[in-house]
Amino acid sequence: MSLKSGSEMVGACQPALDWLPILDRVGAAVMVANAEQRIVRVNRAFSAMTGYAAEEVVGKTPRLLASGRHDGDFYQRMWNTIRQRGAWEGEIWNRRRNGEIYPEWLLINALHDDTGVLEGYVATFSDISQLKRAESEIQHLAFYDSLTGLPNRRLLLDRLEKARALGQRNGYSGALLFIDLDHFKNLNDTLGHAIGDHLLIEVAQRLRRCIRECDTAARQGGDEFVVMLEALDADPQQAAVAAEAIAEKICAALAEPVLLVDQHEHFCTASIGISLFGGTEKSAESLLKQADIALYKAKEAGRNTVRYFDQAMQTALDERAQLEVGLRYALAKGEFVLHVQPQVTADKRLVGAETLIRWYRADGSIVGPDRFIPLAEENGLIVPIGLWVLDSACAQLRRWGGDPALNGLCLAVNVSARQFRQPDFVEQVRNALARHQVDPSRLKLELTESLLLDKKDEVVDKMNALKALGIRFSLDDFGTGYASLAYLKRFPFEQLKIDRSFINHITHNADDASIVRAILAMGDSLRLQVVAEGVEQTEQHGYLVRHGCCLFQGYLFGRPVTFAEFEAAIANADLLLPGA
Repeated sequence: MSLKSGSEMVGACQPALDWLPILDRVGAAVMVANAEQRIVRVNRAFSAMTGYAAEEVVGKTPRLLASGRHDGDFYQRMWNTIRQRGAWEGEIWNRRRNGEIYPEWLLINALHDDTGVLEGYVATFSDISQLKRAESEIQHLAFYDSLTGLPNRRLLLDRLEKARALGQRNGYSGALLFIDLDHFKNLNDTLGHAIGDHLLIEVAQRLRRCIRECDTAARQGGDEFVVMLEALDADPQQAAVAAEAIAEKICAALAEPVLLVDQHEHFCTASIGISLFGGTEKSAESLLKQADIALYKAKEAGRNTVRYFDQAMQTALDERAQLEVGLRYALAKGEFVLHVQPQVTADKRLVGAETLIRWYRADGSIVGPDRFIPLAEENGLIVPIGLWVLDSACAQLRRWGGDPALNGLCLAVNVSARQFRQPDFVEQVRNALARHQVDPSRLKLELTESLLLDKKDEVVDKMNALKALGIRFSLDDFGTGYASLAYLKRFPFEQLKIDRSFINHITHNADDASIVRAILAMGDSLRLQVVAEGVEQTEQHGYLVRHGCCLFQGYLFGRPVTFAEFEAAIANADLLLPGA
């Protein structure tokens, strides 16, 4: 076969015409060129794909299809490969007759005669636009969040690794901002996920506006976002100042009202944790964890604030993790001990005691309740721990019931909101009383004000069911929460306990003294006993007695001690029983 130039083609290349029917049966576009790279044949698929009719291209070079996206080096490498190997295959961008640029997969083969002389070229190519779009969609799904369009965690980690390495080489610091929307769950639960999604999309848009083009805003998942700031400053302190400025800018932007789909304005705040990177060997995952720790501290500080990570945070978190592991096994190992603190009348006669849990670890260390109770509340262990306290208190009341000197004393047990909301809580209390055959009137449950704020009807029903058994109730830490007169009228409390924070300063702080007098007056008008908690000084006791307080608890009358020590104090007359 001989391939000639366009001017010679009609007469001299008649055998090549035999190719035309064959070429038209090929599904891919085919272009045949001579040794001088001038087109001599194309098939119908070529015309359909490029928009050029055969007569428009015959005699011309394939350069009329060039898109302009590839430079001279690209074509030089392509032709070098064809000369060396006889073929080239790869992706290339070409231009249709209407100017549209599209991707195609191109295969070029060189044709030689029997003696090895180059006769021409055959190019076969297919439009891969749909494939490229599919690849782009897959790429987007793999690396971008489908709701907000922001990079996802996978892409963030990839960019963070590159930014971290670049920062090490160039000596610049960067920062990670871990952002969590405050109380987002409440919005989702009350207005629905569609409204929540609308807010997340708006947050993503605002984050984009707050950062530079070189920075990355990503969605970590749920209502958590991460912003990566690159190349802030070589000086870590200056980088920290810059990162905090952007964090404050983000807080301000998110605080602007969001118009929801129902035309309702929603005000959103965010907590932000910051970790710096650059000149560090820490991995991307470690840096992200540090920012998460800082975020936890921001939430702990009351939310709507910014906190930095430091090593002290990491140490505290590690200690907390170890504490949680120990807490999960403490009950089974019998490491909890109940202490009691006496409650007395105005003339210092004993009427009962409050049970207080203590944790004595196997290694000899003692963990205070201020450390492990909040942790137990978070992870749900407060429920089995609370049940153990209730059962232990009932067991002690049974032992006291056999002693005429002690059988009139009451025990108060603290009940967390999480424990009280258990569906079978009333049954748990009933079973504990029956198991130990205890007079229910000697058991008092202390509840906090937070329990009264939600599902009030359910709380009232449970309290009334327990009251029907003979159980009594005390409202703990009164004055620090949100209780109102309406609450006190509705719930069957017998006592109010004034929080120790007010008692501490009643003798020299007029405001605290006024609050205490108001609580005492409120208790008297509602026929509720008032217990002053945290009484440590004789002057405090005298002031409270003068203003009508009837019950007291605090170091002035006795510290929390074991039951054995408590009973020994009674036997030694260090604690006076009524009538003694």
